Amino acid sequence: MTTQQLTPGPDAPGHDAPGHATADPSAPGTPTPGATAPGTSTPGAIAPPTSTPGATALDPSSAPLSSTDRTTPTRGRNRQVDERDRLMALLSDALIVHLGVVAGVHPVVLPTAFGVDPAGPDDGGTLYLHGSVAAGWLAPALEQDVCVTVTELDGLVLARTGFHHSMNYRSAVVIGRPRRVADPEERRRALDLIVDHMVPGRAATLRPATRKELAATVVIALPLAEASMKQRAGGATLEPGDLELDGWAGVVPVRRTASAPVTEDYVADPVPELVLRRAAGLGGDGGR
Repeated sequence: MTTQQLTPGPDAPGHDAPGHATADPSAPGTPTPGATAPGTSTPGAIAPPTSTPGATALDPSSAPLSSTDRTTPTRGRNRQVDERDRLMALLSDALIVHLGVVAGVHPVVLPTAFGVDPAGPDDGGTLYLHGSVAAGWLAPALEQDVCVTVTELDGLVLARTGFHHSMNYRSAVVIGRPRRVADPEERRRALDLIVDHMVPGRAATLRPATRKELAATVVIALPLAEASMKQRAGGATLEPGDLELDGWAGVVPVRRTASAPVTEDYVADPVPELVLRRAAGLGGDGGR
């Protein structure tokens, strides 16, 4: 066996170099539930605001992603995405992000709902997260840089060799120092964005948050200035001789689907049109 054959390829498990900034799930691992086709947005997803008071001059649709030591991939650079609008499209498609923070003597990674304001008010746009005032991760998160990751799985790539089994995906990493949102108006807008990220337009149909609810909830804002994104699409990598092997090879496309909305027993109202539209946009039948 040659030295080249012993060298892990781009789809080999555990081939990420130390310090690699962007999540790369192309090696077998635990996939993130749900996805849409690569480079597309989920129907019914939130349209980015065109302007926001206090927004930066950065145009998220045209400005490139940052290139810092912490957000420059050290492997698989052919999968690096430089366009910021593709990061915004990924955030629009995704429903969950993972927040990584060192809390005390150990790191924790927490799944959470989120909202996005591509136009600001932070550098590069703003990612909003929320939690309880009693959350153990809150104080450490505000005292240090944190890492937020998001991954959408688009397909399982099955090769004729185990070495080149992979995944098609879109993933991004955002690194930065979050701030606690203190301004009441920004807090309300951020919480509305988080609700509307689940179902666009939903926040406007609900009663305003009470003082008690607002007092129990903390909103943090993370700048989207320092971010990186990678994407894999297509079939399996072929080595010389793979064409002569037997066995099936191909891609199993993966997409997120939603079932028809299930109404609570105590609700007499029909399912709102915007909820039906969201369910249909997530690949479900929307109850129709």
